[in-house]
This record gives sequence, structure tokens and C-alpha cells, in this order.
Amino acid sequence: MRKNSIKNTRVNTEVLKELSKILREGIKDPRVAPFTSVVAVEVAPDLKTCKAYISVLGDEKAQEDTVKGLQSAEGYIRRELARTVNMRNTPEIKFILDQSIEYGVNMSRMIDEVTKDLKDGEE
Repeated sequence: MRKNSIKNTRVNTEVLKELSKILREGIKDPRVAPFTSVVAVEVAPDLKTCKAYISVLGDEKAQEDTVKGLQSAEGYIRRELARTVNMRNTPEIKFILDQSIEYGVNMSRMIDEVTKDLKDGEE
């Protein structure tokens, strides 16, 4: 895989910022959880496709419903993105559920339990 160019990095940052704003202010779908955030965005160099990694605070059902709601609102999101970001092509957005934050919280919890057990064993 080739290294991201400065232009591609700028496009990713701008799309991330605008996508976050659209999700925060524009989506009225009740399936989309209120605590949905865009973690990362990867726009292809030809600006045709975009992978948006999202994180949802909630259980698995809330996460699935949020992804479905975002997929059904993709047309609206693309239109708003085209209106706010000046690009040659507005990318087709694919929403991917990012569970790295949840994974990190679970790992932190496990580490805390282990260190607590070690401290209890020393006493």
C-alpha cells in the first residue's frame, strides 16, 4: 500500500470534520444513536470511495441499528458533504463499525482486575 500523500491526508481530515458535523447536527433517523462519533476516514486517492469508521456508545443492537440508519441516510450525507466540501467527486461512503475504543476499555478493565488481584495477594 502506498503512503498517504499530503493532499490525501488533508482530504481525510476535512471529510472527517464535516462528516462528524453532519452526524451531530443533520441526522434525524431514530435508529442512529445520539453518541455516534466518526473515529477515522479513509478517502481513496481517486475520491470515488470513502470508508468511515464510526464508534457507537451502546449495546450491539444500538450499534447495528446505527449502521443501518447511516447506510439508509447515505444519500443525504453525501449531498451535505458535497455542499460543504469542495471536491471534484463526492465519495461513496461505506460505514464501518470501529470497536477499538470498546476493546481498549475492556482491556483496561481486565488490567485493573489483574493488578487489583496482585495487590490483594501481596497484602
